[in-house]
Amino acid sequence: MFDSLFSPIKINSVEIKNRIAYPSLGLLYSYDGKLNDRYYNFFRERARGGCGLVTAGPVGFNSVGSGLVTLQLNDDSAVPSFAKLAKIIKDEGAVAWVQLFHAGAYSYSKIITGETPVAPSAIYSKYSKQVPREMTIEEIRETQQGFVDAALRVKHAGFDGVEIIGSAGYLITQFLSPLKNKRTDMYGGPFENRVRFAREIIEMMRRALGPDYPITIRIAGNDFVPESNTDLDAAEIAKVYEAAGIDAINVTGGWHESRVPQLYMELPRGGFAYLAANVKKSVSIPVMASNRITDPCTADQIIRDGMADMVNLGRVLIADPYWPEKARQGRVDEIKPCISCGQACADELFSGRPVYCLANPQASFEGERIIREAKTPKKVMVIGAGPAGMEAAVTAAMAGHRVELYEKSADIGGQLWIAGTPPHKQEIWELIRYYDTMLDKYEVEVVLEKEVDMDFIRKQNPDHVIVAEGSEPMVPPIKGIDSPGVISAWELLAQDPAIGKKVAVIGGGAVGIETAEFIASKGAVQGETAAFLLKYGAESPDRIRDLMKRGTKEVTVFEMMPRAGAGLGRSTRWILMSNVDMFGIDIKNNARVLEIREGAVIYEQDGEKHTDRFDTIVNAVGSRPVRKISDAIKDSGIPHAIIGDCVKPRQINNAIHEGFLAAAEIE
Repeated sequence: MFDSLFSPIKINSVEIKNRIAYPSLGLLYSYDGKLNDRYYNFFRERARGGCGLVTAGPVGFNSVGSGLVTLQLNDDSAVPSFAKLAKIIKDEGAVAWVQLFHAGAYSYSKIITGETPVAPSAIYSKYSKQVPREMTIEEIRETQQGFVDAALRVKHAGFDGVEIIGSAGYLITQFLSPLKNKRTDMYGGPFENRVRFAREIIEMMRRALGPDYPITIRIAGNDFVPESNTDLDAAEIAKVYEAAGIDAINVTGGWHESRVPQLYMELPRGGFAYLAANVKKSVSIPVMASNRITDPCTADQIIRDGMADMVNLGRVLIADPYWPEKARQGRVDEIKPCISCGQACADELFSGRPVYCLANPQASFEGERIIREAKTPKKVMVIGAGPAGMEAAVTAAMAGHRVELYEKSADIGGQLWIAGTPPHKQEIWELIRYYDTMLDKYEVEVVLEKEVDMDFIRKQNPDHVIVAEGSEPMVPPIKGIDSPGVISAWELLAQDPAIGKKVAVIGGGAVGIETAEFIASKGAVQGETAAFLLKYGAESPDRIRDLMKRGTKEVTVFEMMPRAGAGLGRSTRWILMSNVDMFGIDIKNNARVLEIREGAVIYEQDGEKHTDRFDTIVNAVGSRPVRKISDAIKDSGIPHAIIGDCVKPRQINNAIHEGFLAAAEIE
């Protein structure tokens, strides 16, 4: 099964058992630039799960290029700890790589060490919000040698290969870009000068490491930044790299400051594989594809179709390090999905906190969150089959307990069905698919359409109860909120009823904004139709874009706070808010709704009273906990835990992690 994906491949002298790579991703498991047990446990699990190539990184080699919190190989004292990591990865059957990193203008060294970032030119960075200092020729030489010296330490530590980061808007891409490189010397101006910095690093590294040691580079397949390099330029850059001595090219998307979504649900599965295919046409060395390659069928198809020679499964292997082994054995439905939400990985990293995973409560806690076999299996009752309850039931069953899961509705999933309804959110439903498989695998008795009360609990006589009642829509104290023509966001997303042309959404938090986008997209041209129109030239590209941006509804959002979008992830907020602008959604901030009267919304904004009329009004102000059993069970004497939204409505990751911990702690 998936024969292409699980065929071996060689990069220079190193044979890799399959075509699956775990790429370098920032984890922030230490703040001193040093490896520790948390890193060791994390990488051991990724290698143990069947991945062919595991890359540790990013790894810096000076403070101005990477600050102090990024892992460092700036001197020989770090070699023993990296040697330990190399052995851990290789002992589990994977090939071990290190990615070397210099952020250039993207560095936060000014904040961390007081050093002004350096770059090819002193041009303001939209990403770091700083103006870097232009590098002197001497600094260029020192930086190039820094890459080489660090690569020698990588080799000395026992790693099988080294990767240079030349993507994402970091230093090498800044030299390559005509937008960021305005130098007038040998490192600026025409293409051959702008590529010189990277070319010389590769040539120096090749001489130092010898002909048989693998050197790879990660490149931007398209900067996705106006006036910078395109996919056509990337192919030419790749040719230079191959001639300079690179053994494989790792192709990813654009820069961090790009306004094109690159990691999240908006990007179709395998959507950037074409960038790898574009590079592969221009070189004869192996090429890796990246970004949103989430399932084995997509991964195998990319290899089979000749678009790339390997695939990167970054956040996918954070969600399930055993993805490769499960795929190899045909246990695809048991793969814990990466839903490309960014909640616990990118959002945390960009907030200066360690990475973990929404779907996998053990990710980054590999050394402490261990499911241990129950010494005395118990009868466990779980009430509520939302994400918290499903995770609790599966985890308890994996530990050997006898588990019954009760749900008052006709299906498992809870609010996941609602959360997955807005545009591009359907990946969330993969969690329901996964839990359905695992509940069956571990023989959890699932009882649907059963509303549980204390009498029933006592009759069943469980040893332990986990209550995950969830939440319900909040009804704000607005006069007329219960009028005809007013529906809740939950009802709208769950049932998709017919609504009028002019729609008001009360509440501009995460639910309100996603609901507004769902409404505004109605009647707009969608993906397959847009592709058809473009393929056959039925409409011009500009006209197709217009048709995709305008539906049949006019949407207004009323938000009490000065800024809408509270609760949106830091790494994904810009995507949703740009969609708001794209669809022409009118957001009224500082707007307090006073009354709803016969289709009219009466509100106060900036001290003035206004009235606007609408055909449909949607209540999206939030949710409140359901605590019927939670309150009743407290004094019952029955061992229990209360988890998820019935404690306090929050995000999916809170529910899943609480479900895991509640089940793992049953004694």
